[in-house]
Amino acid sequence: MRVTVLGSAAGGGFPQWNCACPNCSRLRAGEGCFHPRSQTQILVSADAGQHFLINASPDLRSQILSTTLLAPARTPRHTPISAILLTSADVDSVAGLLHLREFQPLQIFSTPSVRQIILEENRIFRVLDRAKPAAIWQDLPLDTWFSVSANLAGEEMPVRCRVLPLGSVYPDYVSEELRRSLSPGEAVIGLVFQDAGKQFFYAPALPVTSSDWQEWARSSDLCLLDGTFWSENELISAGASSKTAREIGHVPLSGPGGLLEEFGASQQTRKILIHINNTNPILDEESRENREARDAGWEIAYDGMQIEL
Repeated sequence: MRVTVLGSAAGGGFPQWNCACPNCSRLRAGEGCFHPRSQTQILVSADAGQHFLINASPDLRSQILSTTLLAPARTPRHTPISAILLTSADVDSVAGLLHLREFQPLQIFSTPSVRQIILEENRIFRVLDRAKPAAIWQDLPLDTWFSVSANLAGEEMPVRCRVLPLGSVYPDYVSEELRRSLSPGEAVIGLVFQDAGKQFFYAPALPVTSSDWQEWARSSDLCLLDGTFWSENELISAGASSKTAREIGHVPLSGPGGLLEEFGASQQTRKILIHINNTNPILDEESRENREARDAGWEIAYDGMQIEL
């Protein structure tokens, strides 16, 4: 199994187009040790040759075009992408589906509530039904192992997956009427993949620390986890929001109850931070915060990063 990081930043990318925070400003000025990042997107490639997109970022078109193994191999239309798995209904997770509307049959996995939000609350996504056959939506069952089923070409996919409920808060754009009908446990999920004896855990959003997901992460060979904010009041201090990290749905890295404190060393697990907000000081590779994260055993994801399992 191979994991390819197509994008590693939080929503808006880095630098963010309308942001003049110290990180974005210094990157534009060529100061500090920064690297631009597109919005978070990963690709999981199984040993049997299938490729799974985890979420569909707003930068997905350019990310696919820059990834050689995702180039079409036959005419008139083709994609090596076997399936897309969605971890939430956040704009940053689903907007890229609109880049895939070019009459391409797709297989999309999500919780029933996320599918309901996308198809009922946002009619623009019905362009995915123009393909023949139309996009096939599959339910992601909670807290149970399932095999990612045969793809549209009828090829068997031996990869096993398990869905971990992580949060109950749906995006702000979801109407109150629809929100009342949705299952709280289907709002934000993490994914555990198993293939050829290796295990990978992915959770770009961790609304709370939990012993449940920590046990799965510690038993994995690799985990990519929520690195959005360094501190609880990061956006407030930057003047970018009145909400704390946890109120937005992300456990900060530092401080009491932060990810670095709660999820400590593991001899088995390779730990990588992803979904890094433009305000996060770990983006500066020469910063104290970057060094502190690395000293705690964490790597920091970057666009183009590849991990073999």
